[in-house]
Amino acid sequence: MTHTTELPALLPHAMCADRRRLLIATTGVGAIAVAATAVPFLSSFAPSDRARAAGAPVEADVSKLAPGSMMTVEWRGKPVWVLHRTPDMLAELERHEARLADATSAEAQQPGYAANRERARRADYLVVIGICTHLGCSPSEKIDTGSSSGLGDDWPGGFLCPCHGSTFDLAGRVFRNQPAPTNLEVPPYQWLSDTRLLIGDDGATAA
Repeated sequence: MTHTTELPALLPHAMCADRRRLLIATTGVGAIAVAATAVPFLSSFAPSDRARAAGAPVEADVSKLAPGSMMTVEWRGKPVWVLHRTPDMLAELERHEARLADATSAEAQQPGYAANRERARRADYLVVIGICTHLGCSPSEKIDTGSSSGLGDDWPGGFLCPCHGSTFDLAGRVFRNQPAPTNLEVPPYQWLSDTRLLIGDDGATAA
């Protein structure tokens, strides 16, 4: 009689214990499955070789870039302009400085070697990112001076952003009272030789 009265009371406890063991086992399997799927998911956020290479410096050969001509080099998905300036272009930079918003490149937006009239390591080569500092549009070349540019007789040569009318001179300096708040950006760069330019790295001891 003793055994027959205690057996029903023990059955629910045994069944609960079995359910707990089953729950723990299935939860463990589920956790392993989640972990197994999480590893590939998280690894998909790791940068690919191509993504890492997108920020790498790029070389440009300017040996065939004639004075007065410009070439475009892509760096980090941005157009970088390299303009081979003539002596006349360089002389023009001084004549219109009173019309510029930041003639001496005092804004801390550019490397130290851009804080000069030419905004360059070498006076005869301008290296700037060809993106307007207003809303990121791409300016057009207006290198020719005077009325032939379509910008008036006193136009000294430079660049025009067609989106909102911002204008920049042949050193990438913005004119006063323009939508663009600052000069065109000068990227980090250095000269590897007289004709080889490295864009994206200005060296450990950049001047």
